[in-house]
Amino acid sequence: MKALIKRFKADEDGATAIEYGLIAALIAVAIIAAVRAVGTSLSTTFNSIDAAI
Repeated sequence: MKALIKRFKADEDGATAIEYGLIAALIAVAIIAAVRAVGTSLSTTFNSIDAAI
């Protein structure tokens, strides 16, 4: 039983998967923020062009 508990405590596969999931979520949030910023800027540019035409 002690060997099973030691092996369970040493197993870090689940923690690694969670860390990768958190990293992927942070990257997704950064991409969404960048796309929104570029989208707003692009929308302003197109509206300026539309007004000029």
